[in-house]
Amino acid sequence: MAVRTAAGEGDRGVSTTQAAAAEGFRAVYGAAPEGLWAAPGRVNLIGEHTDYNDGFVLPLALPHTTVAAASARPDGMLRLHSGGADGGIVELRTDDLRPAPGAGWAAYPAGIVWALREAGLPVGGADVHYESTVPTGAGLSSSAALEVVTALALNDLYGLGLDRPRLARLAQRAENAFVGVPVGIMDQTAAACCTEGHALFLDARDLTRRQVPFDLAAEGLQLLVVDTCVQHELGDGAYAQRRAGCESGARALGVRALRDVPYAHLPEALARLDDEPGTGPAPAPGTGPAVRDLVRHIVTENHRVEEVIARLDAGEIRAIGPLLTAGHASLRDDFAISCAELDLAVDTALAAGALGARMTGGGFGGSALVLAERTAAEHIGTAVTKAFAAAGHIAPRIFPAVPSAGARRLA
Repeated sequence: MAVRTAAGEGDRGVSTTQAAAAEGFRAVYGAAPEGLWAAPGRVNLIGEHTDYNDGFVLPLALPHTTVAAASARPDGMLRLHSGGADGGIVELRTDDLRPAPGAGWAAYPAGIVWALREAGLPVGGADVHYESTVPTGAGLSSSAALEVVTALALNDLYGLGLDRPRLARLAQRAENAFVGVPVGIMDQTAAACCTEGHALFLDARDLTRRQVPFDLAAEGLQLLVVDTCVQHELGDGAYAQRRAGCESGARALGVRALRDVPYAHLPEALARLDDEPGTGPAPAPGTGPAVRDLVRHIVTENHRVEEVIARLDAGEIRAIGPLLTAGHASLRDDFAISCAELDLAVDTALAAGALGARMTGGGFGGSALVLAERTAAEHIGTAVTKAFAAAGHIAPRIFPAVPSAGARRLA
């Protein structure tokens, strides 16, 4: 199967989605929108599950975007419509918004309105229509794109004057407190703050950021996304379970967060956990991995982020390949969030000549990343597709990950 440019990639794709959003708004609401905004999906190059441990992450924005066409309303009504969702307009009153875990796609933009109003910001009603090319359930942060594009549109419509990091924090609050998913800050910050041609180094504790040049084309390289088409739900308890385990490990070690455990002192930390009741190598049934294994992943993953950045700063992009692969092994073995399809994608890509490969996202499905020579990308994509067919899996969707721009106003 050919490695292909996915629908919605690049300037032409954004323009097409922008036109569809404007036309969809007119069809649904009977008038032209006041403006159009876009926010991207993302892939995380390295640094998985480290953000809610006050650690380091290195995401990049995708060309795939969610576009919002929107107008303000003076009557406090919030009307939401999506070209990609079943059903008609979702109508809500802003004064009546309350946290609604499990309430469906509209809870994400409704949560943004709630979070802005909870912060004391003068947000009223709105009519919004969405069009998106960000795959859902693929670990590419379609929810963060939906949240951030809504926040950016309301920021402009109501003249709130919020900067991108503040919008990202409010979007995270919406997902945590309104939707009920305990995500960290990475996804929303990536959607809001990434720049074209760069990966975004984010310190999740103090939210300092640095744009790290990531020019794959200049080096004859390509980063592939392999969407396994296996759906996952972060709200099903496994994510929260692992987060609670990490917090338990931090308490047992007497640190604020696992980010504070130095990589050089990891053996001593693991030995302490082996002696601590409930945190050693034998987890209670149904509680997921042992706390010590969760701790080992977080500490080594933070170190891998630092190592990847050091190599990128030195212009040694190919040298990050083994670090990506080591990250996958840690997510598979210590954090226990991989699955058969992700492992097959990674193992097949490596056997076909990839420089490195790893799963990305929350886990239990979603996507894998593959770093490859551009001349080998086609061969690797074909090998992965054939392996999925031989195993009886759904055909994967494979496309290049091009470091792209973050959220912006289109019109």
